[in-house]
Amino acid sequence: MSMQRSLVADGPAPEIASELAVFGRFVGGWRVRNALYSEATQSWSESELVWTFDWILGGRGIQDVLIDAEGSALGTTVRTWDPRVGWRVVWFCPRAAEHVVLTASEVEDRIELDGVQADGRRVRWIFSGIAPDAFTWDGWCSNDDGGTWWHEQHMDVRRLTR
Repeated sequence: MSMQRSLVADGPAPEIASELAVFGRFVGGWRVRNALYSEATQSWSESELVWTFDWILGGRGIQDVLIDAEGSALGTTVRTWDPRVGWRVVWFCPRAAEHVVLTASEVEDRIELDGVQADGRRVRWIFSGIAPDAFTWDGWCSNDDGGTWWHEQHMDVRRLTR
């Protein structure tokens, strides 16, 4: 059996489907207008991306892949539900040597993720304006353990497929 066939699932595990709905609503393909801030140049760059989400591991998690205009994967996020602590989330971006471990929770009408990058920098990622066919994603960074935050990334996201 292939790894892909073993990894991808048809839907959520029934016994935790309600918990998985937090991120399960994003399963499908999305077009992204991305703006990324560079600390080094103190300027924003823009790009078009595709963001694809799918069920994994027997429907016990959700994985995404962020793809650039050339069709190359930039990175991937794995999200799993742990009944002891809630959402566990890990982002990998081998191109930029980034690795981020986060926890996530629903706060009113948004999803907030808090974590730490491999370099020790704190991050806060927020899904907001969530609708069936659109949402906004913002990434914030702190260089002083959460004392102050700066806006690193903004994505306007529109659904392509379900």
